[in-house]
Amino acid sequence: MSHNTIGKLFRVTTFGESHGPAIGCVIDGCPPGLEIEAGEIEAELQRRATGRSRHTSQRREADDVQILSGVFEGRSTGTPIALLVENTDARPRDYDEIARQFRPGHADYTYWKKYGVRDYRGGGRSSARETTMRVAAGAVARKWLAVELGVEIQGWLAQLGPLRTDEVMDWGTIEDNPFFCPNPAKVPELEAFMDALRKSGDSVGARVNVIARGVPAGLGAPVYGKLDADLASAMMSINAAKGVEIGAGFASVAQKGTEHRDEITREGFLSNHAGGILGGISSGQDLLVSTAFKPTSSLRIPCRGLDIDGNEVEVVTKGRHDPCVGIRATPIVEAMMALVVMDHVLRHRAQNG
Repeated sequence: MSHNTIGKLFRVTTFGESHGPAIGCVIDGCPPGLEIEAGEIEAELQRRATGRSRHTSQRREADDVQILSGVFEGRSTGTPIALLVENTDARPRDYDEIARQFRPGHADYTYWKKYGVRDYRGGGRSSARETTMRVAAGAVARKWLAVELGVEIQGWLAQLGPLRTDEVMDWGTIEDNPFFCPNPAKVPELEAFMDALRKSGDSVGARVNVIARGVPAGLGAPVYGKLDADLASAMMSINAAKGVEIGAGFASVAQKGTEHRDEITREGFLSNHAGGILGGISSGQDLLVSTAFKPTSSLRIPCRGLDIDGNEVEVVTKGRHDPCVGIRATPIVEAMMALVVMDHVLRHRAQNG
């Protein structure tokens, strides 16, 4: 198995490389009758796109979506939906100098060890360019969940480097800035921080949170089909993800049981430290997931590395790269939330009606 597919009943397979001719996906298991337009998917891709601000990679892809199958007269037919996006701004020549080098912090070395061959052009399959199709498929799942169940999914940048951004939550402003920051007062500080970081040639990590409201109770299954396990796996599959928390997450280590347990009354739960999941099954509360992203490893600052012959070399990465991948990660974590919840809805319906 090549493991390019996510999901059991709502299955998404992605294909393509960063600097190849195109990237794409096949969605298998979408229920029939859902209205789908390329423009709706493209709107989600634009939220994820590079070049939207000076704080991201300046690669500028058109990200026009071609719907090749599975949609007739504007509605899903129940057959596989194939989506294709051409790469229109690839620059493989930017990577000629590192064709025989392993960039520290990248998948170059491990891909070489596993396959004995690698696509050095922007990381090939390991590039975040692949997440374009996750967002495309997520747009389909997200719409079905909203139309059929009223589920709402919203992500936000919770932390950029040392700067926490969500002490104040103004949900209506998240889409008004290039960071997906929920606190408008923090945006100037983020701008200044990123400007200084970019000038230094270095990079930084980020934390991105996502919440799903309106998720029905009962999704997920013991013991190897837990909803939180699948969510964690989905988030960790995103490029540069290094940690995932559900609800209180690692903060629960310092909590007492009397604080962490979510008491229940006739009016509902009194807290949500569990993140909306108990025993691997959704409780009907909001699902809350937090993902940590490492700093970008593609830097123009020289570092020590090896070439494919085992020689020590100085590695300098040129090209267009994000100084913080977390800035564009919000639509990606939203998409992964949608894909997992959609899959579990169909799995629950198959077993329980």
